[in-house]
Amino acid sequence: MSLGRKPELLCPARDPEVLRAAVDYGADAVYIGGEAFSLRSKATNFTRDQIAQGCAYAHKFGKRVHVAANILAHEADIEKAADYFKELNGLDIDAVLVADPGMFMLCREYCPGREIHISTQASLTNHLSFDFWYRQGAKRVVCARELSLEEIKSIRHKTDPGLEIEAFVHGSMCVSYSGRCLLSNYFAGRDANRGECSHPCRWKYAVVEESRPGQYLPLEENDRGTYIFDSGDMCMIHRLKDICEAGVDSLKIEGRMKTPLYVATVARAYRHALDDLFEDEEKYQAKVPEYLREIKKCTYRPFNTGFYYGRPGSEGMKQAAGDYLSGAVWIGIVEKVRGAEASFIQRNRFFVGEEIEAMKRDGRNIPLTVASIRAGDGTLVQSAPHPLEDLSVTFVSASGAPAEGVLEPGDVLRRIDS
Repeated sequence: MSLGRKPELLCPARDPEVLRAAVDYGADAVYIGGEAFSLRSKATNFTRDQIAQGCAYAHKFGKRVHVAANILAHEADIEKAADYFKELNGLDIDAVLVADPGMFMLCREYCPGREIHISTQASLTNHLSFDFWYRQGAKRVVCARELSLEEIKSIRHKTDPGLEIEAFVHGSMCVSYSGRCLLSNYFAGRDANRGECSHPCRWKYAVVEESRPGQYLPLEENDRGTYIFDSGDMCMIHRLKDICEAGVDSLKIEGRMKTPLYVATVARAYRHALDDLFEDEEKYQAKVPEYLREIKKCTYRPFNTGFYYGRPGSEGMKQAAGDYLSGAVWIGIVEKVRGAEASFIQRNRFFVGEEIEAMKRDGRNIPLTVASIRAGDGTLVQSAPHPLEDLSVTFVSASGAPAEGVLEPGDVLRRIDS
């Protein structure tokens, strides 16, 4: 079967710093949330000016910016939503993502000419539903996460070629149907369908039998506890051929709460995997172990392939669930370079003499050793224990020579976790 046209790689951004990392490390498009009506209210999100600046940065490199407004709106939201869409219409955004039919109508009225994409939150699982939204004027539909690849193939075959299909390939999988969860409402009074999810699916649970009050019965556990609702993280980097052959137009990375390290790591790995696949399938297959190693150099949960190959069995989900794993620790993003010295805002603790890895956009990972750390007041220190310090750090290369000409602004610095 033909791979067809190379799909877009769509990455998340919680703030302007992550947007730049996504663009720099390989995204074709970035999806973000404004200060209202996004399903990630706990993310930093973007002000009006930051959306404008983010669009300017992305467009400079030929990339796109999609703005999510995909809450399930209540009556009190409607008037404010109309004003919000009017505001978005004055910005150079490329698309708006909605889930609610009322929000769709408002977006169509107040953002004329903008692409409208239908969110996975709309739970669309058949070709008639896809066709319905296309006839209303939607440019793209995001597949419900419960669809198999065979179902996506069938939907692609039965829908108009002008309708774009987007599907998740990496990131957190919600325990509830396409993210329509009420656990957060029940336990924490925070509405997951309005951007306030408290992630109770990742809490630890036990079973209590009615006649044995206070006696907690063990479930399948690891040494960190039990996560009976936690479905782990999806990863399709080793199955890209399958999803491309299904006719998907956009490959979506989940994670609008994630750090620049996470987004840069995942974006770069998928960028190279996708380009290698379309250049030479044998080259791609040979490098799959390398992609999988790279994709784990950030914080993640055990991987699975979601519903793409059928409904996950209990054993498969058991293997997928669990606590977060960490392949690397984010140190910072280089802002300025002077010879072998780099200035950046430090994000996690590191020491003089420690090895730090620099992520390059072309896929290289450069090992460097911290030779000296200078605090913001010019004082030389042996360690940087406190996050958000403004530091100037001198590095040496593996040979021991000053690392001049190695770093450049935008490089992500990380410490590999053993």
